[in-house]
Amino acid sequence: MKIKKFVFGHYEYNYVIIRENRKSLGLTVRPDHGIILRAPKSAEQERIETFLRKKWLWLEKQIKYFKKYQKNTYEKEYVSGEGFLYLGKLYKLKVIKAKEDNVSIGKGIILLKTQSRVSNGFRNKKILENWYLQKTIEVLNKRYIEIQKNFKYPFVPELEIRKMTKRWGSFLSRKKIYLNPELIKAPKTCIDYVITHELCHMKFKNHSSKFFVLLKSKFPNWEKTKEKLELLLGWQVKT
Repeated sequence: MKIKKFVFGHYEYNYVIIRENRKSLGLTVRPDHGIILRAPKSAEQERIETFLRKKWLWLEKQIKYFKKYQKNTYEKEYVSGEGFLYLGKLYKLKVIKAKEDNVSIGKGIILLKTQSRVSNGFRNKKILENWYLQKTIEVLNKRYIEIQKNFKYPFVPELEIRKMTKRWGSFLSRKKIYLNPELIKAPKTCIDYVITHELCHMKFKNHSSKFFVLLKSKFPNWEKTKEKLELLLGWQVKT
């Protein structure tokens, strides 16, 4: 892993290059604006520079995206006006006083009703987190049942929702599949991709060439969907 500099016109980027056993070049922008380039071990610098020149506009867009939504992502106070992701869309939170706690969603608004003060961020957070958890269980289970139909396995592992810091999903020895609750913030296509990925491990445990052939047959645009998932949620993790 090395830190290198790329200059294109008046644009200048520092990036980390990681050389791996792979054929293609891959680029990731982290929420802290760090740039990671994954390259084949044999890739020459000229090929890397050409790739970066083609990607410079994309790089600028991603960095601007994270700057725009950084406050929404990291400094939540759970009061009216803040933005929250749900199934790939950014909604504005509106908190109002009510006789009972409740959350509803529609027309670009997440409406949070609270019996407490509307400025009570601690209580608002609890109410919203409970709503997210209910929706996560509902949506992920529904998508899991639907995606299973594409495989026709004689049996399928049990689904469990678990917080993970380094994975969107995980396959455990044909007994259980874990999904990260953060997926509720992503579009259903991204959720479907992660579920498909994990179900492919029922047949091929490792990320072999046969595994990716199967994944491609079940989810043809998986590369673009994976990139969209990483961009939207702002972090790159394994499946």
